[in-house]
Order: sequence, then C-alpha cells, then structure tokens
Amino acid sequence: MANLETTYLGIKLKNPLVAASSGLTGTEGKIMELAEAGIGAIVLKSIFEEQINGEIGEMLDQSGRGNDYPEAEYYIQNYIRSNSLGKHTALLSKVKQATGLPVIASVNCVSVSEWFSFARDLESAGADAIELNVFYLPVRRNQEPAEVERIYTDVVRAVKAEVKIPVSVKIGSHFTHIVGMAEKLKANGASGVVMFNRFYEPDIDLDALEIRASEVFSSPAELRHTLRWIGLVSSQVSSLDIAATTGIHDSQAVIKLLLAGATVTQLCSALYLHGTAVIPSILEGLTAFMKKWNFRSIADFRGRLSYAKIGDPMVYERSQFMKYYSSRK
Repeated sequence: MANLETTYLGIKLKNPLVAASSGLTGTEGKIMELAEAGIGAIVLKSIFEEQINGEIGEMLDQSGRGNDYPEAEYYIQNYIRSNSLGKHTALLSKVKQATGLPVIASVNCVSVSEWFSFARDLESAGADAIELNVFYLPVRRNQEPAEVERIYTDVVRAVKAEVKIPVSVKIGSHFTHIVGMAEKLKANGASGVVMFNRFYEPDIDLDALEIRASEVFSSPAELRHTLRWIGLVSSQVSSLDIAATTGIHDSQAVIKLLLAGATVTQLCSALYLHGTAVIPSILEGLTAFMKKWNFRSIADFRGRLSYAKIGDPMVYERSQFMKYYSSRK
C-alpha cells in the first residue's frame, strides 16, 4: 500500500498536500473542513502588519485625538495590535487542538522589528513553523539588486535570532538569480522556500479607463514556470525543503512537482475553484500513480526527474523554441 507520509521543515505530514495561506485558512470552521477532507498541514492566513497599521490610522482619524493626546494614540496602537495578534494566536491554538494537524503561521510585515516580534508570539502560541510572506517591489531605478536581496536575508536573520522553530520564506519568481537567492536564504537560516508567491497584479478596464485587479486565481498553465525552478533549485541547493505552489489544480500537477524535487505542494486556487473535494481527488490520483509504478513511498520518486537526475539537464535550461523545434523532425 502506498505510504503518502512525508517530512517538511522537520515536521511529519500524513501527505504532501498543504493548504496555503488564504482566506480559507483564516477561520476555524473552514480549516476544519480542510482537515476533514484530508489535508496534510495548514498555513494560517497571514497576519499583515500593514493591515493592522491601517486599522490604527482609521481609528485615530475617527477619534480625532491622535495629535492632541499622544497617550491616546499609543493606547490605540497597542490595543489594535494586541487584539489582532491575540485573535491570530487564539485561532492557531484552537486549530492545533481541534485537528491535530501541523500548523504553520504566516507573517507579512513592513518593519523588521515586527517580523521577529510577531514570529516570537506565534511560536509561543504553538506554531510548528513560521512562513515569512515577504514581498518588496523595487521601483527606484537606481536601487541595486543586492540591496533588494538583503531585505529578504535581513528578515530571515532577524526572525531566526528570536525563534527556535523552522522558518521558510515565500518568494516571488522575479529574482534575477532564483537559485542563488534560495542558497542565500538557506545560508541565513531558512529551512525552506515556498515557490512561488502570487501577488496582486493590475489590469486596465478599457470601458471605464481605470486600473483594476487582474485575475486572482492561478491557471494550470502557470505550473510550467514553477516546475522549471523547482527542478533547478532542488538539485543545486542542498538541505532546503521546497513547497511548490502556483498552478496546482489536480493530482498530475502534484505528481509532476514531486518528481521535479518539491517536498510538498501548497493548494490555494484549486480549493477556491473546486472546493475541499479536490483534496481526496488529488490523494486518490497520487495513490494510483504510486501503485502503477510500484512506488511505496514519496521518497521513492521525489526528485526522480529533477535537474540533477535526468539524462539531458538542458531541458530545464532551454529557453528558446528554436532549440526545441530543431530537435524535432
């Protein structure tokens, strides 16, 4: 019988399916549905420092007392921060107790001090690991790429100095050197990376002549980009777990990413589009695949088709269609 158990960030999971940080992992009821469907682990909805700061500003504006009474401003800031963080830590504790699943806390901050402060409180609440949801958009034309990379590595070092639990970093796909960035994150204390973060992207409404949000859900076609970099990073950066995300909508996508070297796969868009029924469907497909090829465990085939283990690694490096078509008769 196929054994779907795996280990991610040193945490034992019953299968390689992880619910990614989203609105679906923000309430106890929805998380219970994911647990009942068979998910292997949960990444809680991110706690956003920027959102907390927005709530503070809104309350200060409504009170009209922020400038006249500094003590009142200080009280409001601490009350909202503590209240928001308290709700988050309470949810974390309830979910761990109710489901018995590994729970990873997700943190998104704008100031370095709050990164490690939030992470420390979430560790105390029982988080099994911390996922740093980092995104910095460089818009200054004279800013050096190395300066941008340091923002990420500084955050990892600051958090690791304060917590003992494993830390992973959710990164975007627009670094100049993704493999090198993964290596730097590991060197600064990260136990894993999540590839790749999906960000808000703008679109233009031609009827209203306004900027709108583009499609928020991933499509299966986006798997190809994730697949390439999973195959490359898993082969060249040792002792670094990789959670694959973006473009994962069925069991075939999960199997492909595991074959490329992913440690686990995170589901988000598939859960929104197809509901929790997609979880047992993917697990059934994964089990059938393993039975077909006589694989007894995930470890038997993980990375089997990664960059380092295939006969022609150039298929991962190839970037021009000319090379592809020249090889076809």
